[in-house]
Amino acid sequence: MGKRFGSLQALADVSLELAPGEVHCLLGENGAGKSTLCNLIFGVYAPDDGEMALDGRAYRPAGPADALASRVAMVHQHFSLVPDLSVVDNLLLGQQTRGVLRRRECADRIADLSARYGLQLSPHARIQDLSIGERQRVEIVKCLMREPRLLVLDEPTAVLLPAEIAALLDVCERVAATGCGILLVTHKLAEIKRVARRATVLRGGRIAARSDHPEQDLDDLVRAMIQRDTSPLRPRERTETPPPAGPSRKPEPALMVDGLTVRDPDGVVRLDRFTLLVEPGEIVAVAGVEGNGQSELGAVLSGLLPATEGRWFASGKELTAAAPRALTAAGVGIVPEDRHAVGCITGMSVAENLFLDRLGRYRRFGLLDRAAMRRDALALMQRFDVRAASPDVTFGGLSGGNQQKAVLARELTLDGLSFLLAAQPTRGLDVGAVEAVYGHIRAACDRGVGVLLISSELDELLAVADRVVVLYRGRVMGQCPADVAHRDRIGAWMAGHTE
Repeated sequence: MGKRFGSLQALADVSLELAPGEVHCLLGENGAGKSTLCNLIFGVYAPDDGEMALDGRAYRPAGPADALASRVAMVHQHFSLVPDLSVVDNLLLGQQTRGVLRRRECADRIADLSARYGLQLSPHARIQDLSIGERQRVEIVKCLMREPRLLVLDEPTAVLLPAEIAALLDVCERVAATGCGILLVTHKLAEIKRVARRATVLRGGRIAARSDHPEQDLDDLVRAMIQRDTSPLRPRERTETPPPAGPSRKPEPALMVDGLTVRDPDGVVRLDRFTLLVEPGEIVAVAGVEGNGQSELGAVLSGLLPATEGRWFASGKELTAAAPRALTAAGVGIVPEDRHAVGCITGMSVAENLFLDRLGRYRRFGLLDRAAMRRDALALMQRFDVRAASPDVTFGGLSGGNQQKAVLARELTLDGLSFLLAAQPTRGLDVGAVEAVYGHIRAACDRGVGVLLISSELDELLAVADRVVVLYRGRVMGQCPADVAHRDRIGAWMAGHTE
């Protein structure tokens, strides 16, 4: 099959076979064409060349509704949920109800699927009140309710914790055992090793490699994907700087949080007297199961949510009630967990998004010097490997991984950057891009930037951070040096167990 968007050839001569009961993993760098292929299968796009067959019959869906009618379901990389509605009502959308909304029956089924597969959900919770991880679980359950014969999963584990990932892979195996074919897009090698019967690598919109034994061919698959070998993330080496001679003033902490508390509209405490210091040049990681206060902490430090109690400071300046614009002016960089909602403006160009916080730099006689902005954007795109046809393309047309790299590029190059909040900074990135992202974050730390890193990737936290702080039900359960020797202790804290 082939697919073109203007001058961009997104897919060219791509052939893929998926057998009943098979888990087939699709790999590729960000922007390789994986999501485009998934959207062709689900009917979001129509192919320009080639054809598809389902169960031996011609298959050319006119849209997602046709695909669903053929029992082809898809979990999208970006959520397709209505924020104002409850979980139940979102799952009832598109269902044949014959004029009667069977909410109780649907809620019971959600509860059954949630318990069976370990995907905890509250059926009557509003989507806008759920964390990113919880919203992803809604998407997965929505597909499972349709009992599909072909299930397309576009990076479904990007926001899940290790235990949740294991549960989802169990789901994949059990669903495949019923005869359903599963196309799983993933960047995580452990997932490929665990469930893939076959694997295909896309690079530049073309097939770069195939394997009938992916567990044995992982190194070759990765090499085909990024055209080089990778090495595991290694703990950051820190060099001690000798104290200067004579009296000196200790620099202000990059971040000081004093008793931050957040209560939701129902009075439930989501963040409970959170207190923390992050020194300049230090990476402090926040670990915990999704929904235990990390999102609220990130929202407060981003200026998007007022704290009920407490204060916080960056480099000695109080920013408790500061708006996002004031945070930027104070040298605070924000990489939000939901880049689509608060990290970018998808209808604007890549260049405009890269310089949203410094457009004044390009103002001449009341107009934007777009030539200069385009030139600087190209340099930034090359530095951070943001792949797009040009800086003028619409930001929403980039792959999810390239959108994430663009947000990172903007925040890491902020003028006067002294503190960086990085929430899920590697979500949706391929293994090569993960290395690059943490390389940029470490380089910022070496320049004296303090970093608060919120991530569900515990292995990454242990490899990158200096300290790990664990949140459970909004409270700090404990903290320790970031070392694999403390993995069991951290796991116990995440489950709510104290020493």
